[in-house]
Amino acid sequence: MNSVIDIKEIKKNYQVGNQEVHALAGVDLKIMRNEYVAIMGPSGSGKSTLMNIIGCLDTPSNGEYWLNGNDVSRLEDEKLSAIRNKEIGFIFQTFNLLARYNAIDNVSVPLIYAGYSKETRQDLAKKSLTQVGLSDRMDHKPNELSGGQRQRVAIARALVNSPSLILADEPTGNLDSKTSEEIMRLLNDLHKKGNTIIVVTHEEDIARHAKRIIRLRDGVIEKDEIIE
Repeated sequence: MNSVIDIKEIKKNYQVGNQEVHALAGVDLKIMRNEYVAIMGPSGSGKSTLMNIIGCLDTPSNGEYWLNGNDVSRLEDEKLSAIRNKEIGFIFQTFNLLARYNAIDNVSVPLIYAGYSKETRQDLAKKSLTQVGLSDRMDHKPNELSGGQRQRVAIARALVNSPSLILADEPTGNLDSKTSEEIMRLLNDLHKKGNTIIVVTHEEDIARHAKRIIRLRDGVIEKDEIIE
């Protein structure tokens, strides 16, 4: 089984005034294809920094990050952006949908950057929305959808490029408990279909949907447990 993520001795330092902050203090992490992993940790533990590095939104100060066989540790912004668009599907707490676009057009956005024709974009977006149970809401704009439906649009957008990895940052943070369970069931189904999923969360019950929980504290992995 191939690894999607192979992180070796990753460190990340920030300069805050005269002080150097060590957000990550040497993290080793391997995530295999079709794993379902939750990353947890208190505020200041380094989980957001690790998520940003995994998502190619930031680069490490030291160490190596191999994503799907590519060393992305030292790439310049333009190359990093291209890899991010191709390899990673993002799901955010705040959905990050474009208010003036309907569901199809919102889901199509990553395909514009990937250079697909409009016809292909529309076809792929429709398939992706059908996959998340929104075949009857394709022409609706975000303000015509419930919170759960908006998050499904966001998940469809994350899936549309057939990425190597789905990265979900507090995916149920803006949802009630019933809708949260529906979204987590959908992520469970996507995992069963072969998707590699990483959920970053501070909620234990959300993390328990994953098959592996990685707990960070003070910039290092404190615990890495398999959930039976």
